[in-house]
Amino acid sequence: MKKFLQSFKYARNGAKILAKSERNFRILLVCLAVTLIVGFGLDYYGQHLTRFEWAIIWGAIGLTLVSEALNTAIEKLVDLLHPEQHPKAGEIKDMAAAATMIASVIAIIIGCYILLPRITAAIFLN
Repeated sequence: MKKFLQSFKYARNGAKILAKSERNFRILLVCLAVTLIVGFGLDYYGQHLTRFEWAIIWGAIGLTLVSEALNTAIEKLVDLLHPEQHPKAGEIKDMAAAATMIASVIAIIIGCYILLPRITAAIFLN
């Protein structure tokens, strides 16, 4: 049980490192906060999100945050293993960055698909 609890300590430390040192991760956290404010704010205007819609939004947020964390870990590992410039190292880092970009685009599409009709309804029906 002690090792299990220790693993959470390591994970929390990793999350702190990401939040402190990675600008893109902080940007994603701001996007998370804005999404939550908009989602909960829609309740005030009678545009309630369903549990399923919230689950989809949380899944998109999670996918994006996880992909950014993995991208950062891959970049740091490549830099550690191959500190000098190398074309293959650059390709690896570019592919990891592409995964984050794809996850972010998917999250934006999901957010727009779920939130924009509700925002529009809140603006024009109230």
